[in-house]
Amino acid sequence: MKLTLTDITLRLAAPLIALACLTGCNGLIYDDEGDCDPYYKVKFVYDTNLKFTDAFAAEVSEVTLYVVDSSTGEIVWQRHEEGEALRSGNYLMDVDVAPGRYDLIAWCGEGHTSSFTVTDATVREGLACKLTDREAAPEDGEAHVRNELRRLFHGKSDNVEFEDEQGVHIKTVRLIKDTNDLHIMLQHLSGEDVDHRDFTFTVTGTNGHMDWDNSLLPDDKLTYFAHSIYSGTAGVEVPDYTKPEGEEGRAITQVSAAVGHLSLSRLMVDDDLYVKIHNKEGEQIVSVPLSEYALLVRGKYKHPDGTELTPQEYLDYQDDYSMVFFLDENGRWSKTHIYINSWRVVLQNTDL
Repeated sequence: MKLTLTDITLRLAAPLIALACLTGCNGLIYDDEGDCDPYYKVKFVYDTNLKFTDAFAAEVSEVTLYVVDSSTGEIVWQRHEEGEALRSGNYLMDVDVAPGRYDLIAWCGEGHTSSFTVTDATVREGLACKLTDREAAPEDGEAHVRNELRRLFHGKSDNVEFEDEQGVHIKTVRLIKDTNDLHIMLQHLSGEDVDHRDFTFTVTGTNGHMDWDNSLLPDDKLTYFAHSIYSGTAGVEVPDYTKPEGEEGRAITQVSAAVGHLSLSRLMVDDDLYVKIHNKEGEQIVSVPLSEYALLVRGKYKHPDGTELTPQEYLDYQDDYSMVFFLDENGRWSKTHIYINSWRVVLQNTDL
């Protein structure tokens, strides 16, 4: 076959053309995207829990991401996604913005579209989230919360660079859980029966309105009521002191208790939340600051590197609290001790 000068020129030029295509993308070809534009994805991580493992796939069923221009505070892009894709374990949200620096703000969980409402906004400062599953109490003007709240999460990453370089760039938003469960148990020191119908379990405070940075905003006073309350008995194994000295023995005794389960919004170190128990006569027999008492057992928990959680970190990482109060012979709280998350706390200040 006889080659013309044109054929020879094209054959020699082909490798140079291919090389030019490669060097135009910094020597790389991105088969998954098909061109040299930058592509951005956001990964959501929920490891701010006391197991220090990412529980996003198990706990979070909805996400709304807001991309905010770091220099102006303007919301330039947002997206809401939900469903099975979030439970896959490898969920990433595609983000379509120009290269630049952005703040990433997320309100997540089914709670942010049901128990809570996020304000429609065009700027960062408008992205407040408020507990709207509340009812006004006409006799005192306070808002009552009686239902179990759906899970709410908040996430924020500041001044994140979205590079002007080809390829796929993954950015991370870590979430904090804002909803909490509180279990209150009331027992009698004598072991006599305790009827849940004789008591009202509540938590009062102003923690139902969160700003874009997850700090608390001014709010009406809320009274949280137990969404589930009942009484029952359980067998408890205790030492049998009737046995002769040197012989071990255990005995089973029946313990009666009234139990109330409450669902609460965000807890913070400087909040004004109080656990209150009233008897059937309306007399307040218990009033203790929730966050302050919850922090009494913080010392047990540490980061994987051994450093202690700060007070606010503990309240952010913990989302399940239990308190056991004991009634004396007069039907009032015996203020000598309390069990918090199964830890016995001996109280020195009995003025509360």
